[in-house]
Amino acid sequence: MKRRAFAWSATWLRDVRIFGAGAGCGFLAGAILVATFLWRYDWIAAPWAPRQQLTRSVDPGAAGVERETTGTAGRAAPASVAPEPVIGPLHSSPAELRERNLIIPVDGVRPDQLSRQFSDKRGGSREHEAIDILAPRNTPVRAVEDGTIARLFFSNAGGITIYQFDPLSSFCYYYAHLERYADGLEEGDRVRQGQIIGFVGTSGNAPKTTPHLHFAIFRLTGAKRWWEGTPIDPYDVLR
Repeated sequence: MKRRAFAWSATWLRDVRIFGAGAGCGFLAGAILVATFLWRYDWIAAPWAPRQQLTRSVDPGAAGVERETTGTAGRAAPASVAPEPVIGPLHSSPAELRERNLIIPVDGVRPDQLSRQFSDKRGGSREHEAIDILAPRNTPVRAVEDGTIARLFFSNAGGITIYQFDPLSSFCYYYAHLERYADGLEEGDRVRQGQIIGFVGTSGNAPKTTPHLHFAIFRLTGAKRWWEGTPIDPYDVLR
């Protein structure tokens, strides 16, 4: 009798162990299956998979020394890191723009007060590709011709900036180191030649004791991107 009871107990324990092992394996297999499903559809991160690095969206800067984008200026402008500027291989001709009679964008400045600075070196071997127009802080900055405000942006180099397209979206006018924008100015606004769009300042990397407008012109590519184009010497257009 004792032997029979012992044999029955041993059999029962063996069956329990087998059942437990089977249930454990089944539970483990089920858990792996569920985890794999969730990972497949990005609901969880698989612990065995390398985690992807978070990246910030790139909103590239524009062509030219000042067109580096890294932050905001008190209004909607994404924080970003600019790639190398995309510019054409050659400087574009100013002949077409000279026929449009663009105005000097800073109040009180005469053509004979401008100087050629396009090929001046900035930061080593980099060309300026623009003109600096000195004026007292808060001097009005005006649109050089009719057009559209393509972008209001802030960068470490250019500070508070404006990108304006001409009426045909063939050229972009770049105004940098502003003290502030004109009240109510928004991206997409249509502006008239001579309209005040901002004020001279020292934002960005401009010397704080030398208020001026950094003004650049570039011919847009077929893609019409506000950061991409071939630079033109503003001195040849405004003189």
